[in-house]
Order: sequence, then structure tokens, then C-alpha cells
Amino acid sequence: MLSWILWIIVVAAAAVLGLAAMKPKTFRVAREAQIKAPPETVLALINDFRAWPKWSPWEKMDPAMTKTLTGPASGVGSVYAWSGNKKVGQGRMEITGVSASQVDIDLEFMAPWKASNKTVFSLALKDGGTAVTWAMTGSAPFMFRVMSIFTNMDQMIGKDFEAGLAAMKQAAEGPLLTTR
Repeated sequence: MLSWILWIIVVAAAAVLGLAAMKPKTFRVAREAQIKAPPETVLALINDFRAWPKWSPWEKMDPAMTKTLTGPASGVGSVYAWSGNKKVGQGRMEITGVSASQVDIDLEFMAPWKASNKTVFSLALKDGGTAVTWAMTGSAPFMFRVMSIFTNMDQMIGKDFEAGLAAMKQAAEGPLLTTR
């Protein structure tokens, strides 16, 4: 009986490791939102880390997190470092490229795990407003791929991107005016 249990455990472990080995060595998570505001309004919310509290989902997860802003107030070279609870962890991001249609950010996580990722916000005129795509890419080391059999980055981060884009939309569009 014990040998059968051990055999099942060995076969299950081998299957998990085999599936993990076949997974891609990189990941990409992306979400898009349509915002009824001009691209320059949306760009200002992304390109200036001082504006991120208006829309970043992680700001709400730990209002007590410590933040340090260095470099220029906005644009290339602007840096945002943070340290917070286990939901937000610790990390650093730096704007590495800015154009009228895109903001590139290098993202470094120090805790709860170490990772280096690229984040890109793409902006395009669409239907009288701005289509915003928020994408993050990175490498998927072997243990990451093992974990991805049970959950994946899209499931873990996608909902945060959706919440952030919804808050960005609200911040960019401003308060709705009502008439009586």
C-alpha cells in the first residue's frame, strides 16, 4: 500500500515538473481600457509618479507604505521606490522612455520575491478618447513555471491592472457633471 502511494507521488511530481518544463520562459499580462480624455491627460497620470496615488491599485492596498520619489518630477529618469505590507512588497520602478503614445518603465521587485520586469503603457486615439494598454512582461524561472501550473501571472496581476485602469479612467475623465 505504501509503495503505491509513493509511486503515485513520484508520478504526480514528475508530471508537474514535466508540465512546468514545457511552459514559456517569459510571461505577459496586459489589459486595455477606453478613456474619454485626450492622450496628454492620460499621459500626465502615467508619466508623473506623484499622480499615481490617484489611480494605482497598490496605493490602496497599503496606504501606510513608504514611498520615495527621486530624479526628475516626471519623465525619463523619474524613480519611485516603495516598501509596504506583504500585498505590495518592496520594489523600485524607473521611467526609461516616454513619447506621446508610450511610457516604458523598468520594474524591480525585491520582496516578496525578486524579479525584473518591463512595464509599458501604450496610448492611442480611439473613438474620441484614448485607448490605454497596460502591459507587463518578464522572465519565468523554472519555479515560477511550476507555480504557474496552479495559478498564473494573468490571474494574479490582471485584476489589479483592471482596477488601476478603472481608477485611471475616473481620474482622467474627472467628476461627472449632472444637470437638473
